[in-house]
Amino acid sequence: MKYITLLLIALFTTTVFAKNVPYANPDEKTLVEHHHYRNVNGRTVHSPAHTKNGKRPHGASAKCRDGSYSFSKHHRGTCSHHHGVAAWYK
Repeated sequence: MKYITLLLIALFTTTVFAKNVPYANPDEKTLVEHHHYRNVNGRTVHSPAHTKNGKRPHGASAKCRDGSYSFSKHHRGTCSHHHGVAAWYK
């Protein structure tokens, strides 16, 4: 019973804090493309985009093989239609 209680507490706190994690939005002025999509959580996320200066933009989670930067919050599907992921960022 103690194990189940601890498990429920862990699941509850993880869910509560995961929903409160802020999504970093890139500075639109530094990007070439300005499209968005809705992810599996229903959140609006910036589509992969190239930067004007070639540097990694704020909030990028991965660099795609076509040179664009992804702002995906989940690994699955990241950089699809952009030749896959070249590098992951923390």
